[in-house]
Amino acid sequence: MPKIIKNLTDLEIRMAKPGETKQDGKGLMLIADTNGNKRWTLRYQRPDGRRNMIGLGSYPDISATIARAHADEIRQRLLQGIDPVDHKKSEKLKQETAIRGTFKAVAAEWYAHKSKGWAKETARKAREILDDSLLPRLAKKAISEISSADIKLVLLEIHERAPRLAIKARQYSNQIIHYAIQEGLREDGRELSLKGALPDCKKGHYAAVTKPSDLPALLKAIEDINSIHSKVALLVCLYTATRPGVVAGMRWDELNLDSKEWHIPASRMKMGNDHITPLPDQLISMLCKLRDPAGESPFVFPGISDPVNKHIHRDSLSKVLRENGMRDKTVTHGFRATFRTIARERLRIAPDVLEAQIAHAKKGEVQAAYDRTQFLEDRHKLIQQWADYIDALKNNETVVPLFKNAV
Repeated sequence: MPKIIKNLTDLEIRMAKPGETKQDGKGLMLIADTNGNKRWTLRYQRPDGRRNMIGLGSYPDISATIARAHADEIRQRLLQGIDPVDHKKSEKLKQETAIRGTFKAVAAEWYAHKSKGWAKETARKAREILDDSLLPRLAKKAISEISSADIKLVLLEIHERAPRLAIKARQYSNQIIHYAIQEGLREDGRELSLKGALPDCKKGHYAAVTKPSDLPALLKAIEDINSIHSKVALLVCLYTATRPGVVAGMRWDELNLDSKEWHIPASRMKMGNDHITPLPDQLISMLCKLRDPAGESPFVFPGISDPVNKHIHRDSLSKVLRENGMRDKTVTHGFRATFRTIARERLRIAPDVLEAQIAHAKKGEVQAAYDRTQFLEDRHKLIQQWADYIDALKNNETVVPLFKNAV
């Protein structure tokens, strides 16, 4: 017959000597460490049959009565097949997630961690994807519980308006979940399963119009757009070959309509350099018409919901093109290829002048020394002729090359 172990008395607990272990019954023990500290430990058998131990706290912070009550709770869970160590980890995870555990909170931590090593433009684009695409639907969801299915629904919605953006949003979602696991806010092994979640996308360059014969269809599609802001923004992209994200965020204080120039600060340029782009007469008249209706907004193309603080989204421009018959034919970023290809082949523009307008940093060039006014006089002529060329195509007129001897 097994020996019945009686509960320890207060005197026995107080008199326990360093290095001594005293049994309190049913696996509960008081361990007196060599440094004099005393702690409660419960020895138990896991649901899978393995033996294990779990700490219940230090004495006298945890009295014998409380330690026995904790031990009884653990025994009850064991009867239900719940390992106390796993339960303890789960409870700790719940506490952590209650404080830091929404998708929004973890995304903010991830962004702060990753953006330290990013270029300003990369950080801006990532912030934009979070704020405009992922957080509106996922912000309040618990990071410990969010599923692949939850995120897939959001990614498919993004894919409808901007397929390439959806790919980047999937990448960021995976990274946020991975960061949560590393921070102990989500169980190990619970990565997302989003491979194949998006429809196949054609790989390669952005879709673009690169034949003069296809330009009239593009111009007709732009002309048929109802929104004046979207229409003018697309023409800015087409006439100046500026990146659509930069165009969408165009500010009135960046424009000098008298000198027909748009001064873009380095913080908004991918290469991190100030850039000046000339503006053709066609755009000057359009921008003047937009000035008065702009009201208090600092943006030339203000957002509908919050015009003072937000501008239109760059992806809305490609979306409106798709809706007006240009799906798979071109996207707004493709306008840069349109400009680079046709202006070179048909207008015989010198490559260096084209590259300066597109704002590509030259290989081997020290970025900080990049001249924002490079070929500015030539680019003023180029942009006006390019705009005239586009208008001439609509009217079937003859276009005379600007630089006849360019190579």
